Amino acid sequence: MSETTDTIAAIATAPGAAGVGIVRASGPAVPAIAAALLGHAPQPRHAHFAAFRAADGELVDHGILLLFPAPASYTGEHVLELQGHGSTVLLDALLARLCELGARLARPGEFTERAFLNGKLDLAQAEAVADLVAAHSRAGARAALASMQGVFSRKVQGLLDALIALRVHIEAAIDFPEEEIDFLADGAITRQLAALRAQLAELLRETRRGVRLTDGLRVAIVGRPNVGKSSLLNALAGRDRAIVTPVAGTTRDVLREAVALDGLVLELADTAGLRETDDLVEAEGVRRAQAELARADAALLVTDEAHAQADLAFFAALPASAARLVLVNKIDLTATLPHAETRVDAHWLWASAKTGAGLDALRTMLKELAGANAGEGAFSARRRHVQALQTVGEHLDRTAQALAVSRAGELAAEELRQAQQTLGEITGAYTNDDLLGAIFSSFCIGK
Repeated sequence: MSETTDTIAAIATAPGAAGVGIVRASGPAVPAIAAALLGHAPQPRHAHFAAFRAADGELVDHGILLLFPAPASYTGEHVLELQGHGSTVLLDALLARLCELGARLARPGEFTERAFLNGKLDLAQAEAVADLVAAHSRAGARAALASMQGVFSRKVQGLLDALIALRVHIEAAIDFPEEEIDFLADGAITRQLAALRAQLAELLRETRRGVRLTDGLRVAIVGRPNVGKSSLLNALAGRDRAIVTPVAGTTRDVLREAVALDGLVLELADTAGLRETDDLVEAEGVRRAQAELARADAALLVTDEAHAQADLAFFAALPASAARLVLVNKIDLTATLPHAETRVDAHWLWASAKTGAGLDALRTMLKELAGANAGEGAFSARRRHVQALQTVGEHLDRTAQALAVSRAGELAAEELRQAQQTLGEITGAYTNDDLLGAIFSSFCIGK
């Protein structure tokens, strides 16, 4: 439970003068504050019509007062909710009155932080609250709701349970070194580790999808100069966002554009043409294009028939987990029919950014990468979750090496211990104040 002894208050929602505005407070002073506003102790979870008055008795507003006693509340503490008219002036006056009665202004995210500290939510669920508020699409909102309900946390816990079982098995073998049987050579350990790594790989795949649903799919559009990258950006954006000229090297910097495809968000990055150059400005543009590749969820290589195979080298800076798309452009000049192929090296498409031929297939593929077919089990996630799972994978790799090469049980057990702690950082079982501060400071006030 949290050791917090003060009471916080904030405007939760303020939709405007025609709507309902809400002010909330949480903490030990809430019952006394509620009684002062209502004139008597309110009945828990009962809507009371009240006249909210200032300290001098002046009427501030009429509205509804609700009291949610601890621990059955959002924060796990006493919570007061005041529903009044959605005027910023009136809500500010209500907030000031709560502070006069013993509350203080809440920090960004402090309500949800207290819910986490009081065990009402784990850290992944708490982050999903902010993801829901900031959702850019219906799919993202659904995924955030799933994480709030614990879908992601339960998958992490399942992985953690399997990891702990393997760790127990290995440490039991270490505890009996005098036995003639080499327990570390037991095939059961090898099978457990293999199953654990497969379970991790599946969760990592789902988590990456969750990040795309939360943040949008980051697509780096790359290729040689003058192959039609900016024309493609304009075609996908539906407007003239990038300057298009016949002069090679027109694009010198990264130009980003957010595009929504059937409710799914894509962040497209048009980059400078990749080539060797003595021009300092263009060379900086090439460097930025390669940096964009390194952070992308997918790379869209725009090329032509003559250079398509050679241009695959541009994928070198792309992370191994990122998707690779090759768009053979300008088919309007070669009389090639629009079509698509899936090859070992990438997904290939033939299209024309100028005429639009073949671009529907590209849009379909981008939507799939962004999570269009995520299904009911999709959950929201953050990049720190992906990084944590990748770190767990590195520990499991070293566990396998320790067991396979030297039967070093102590080393394997230590790797599993570190993997367990890293998994715990996702849900907050292991955490530190700096991480919590960074997470909750990104929330809006009132959450």
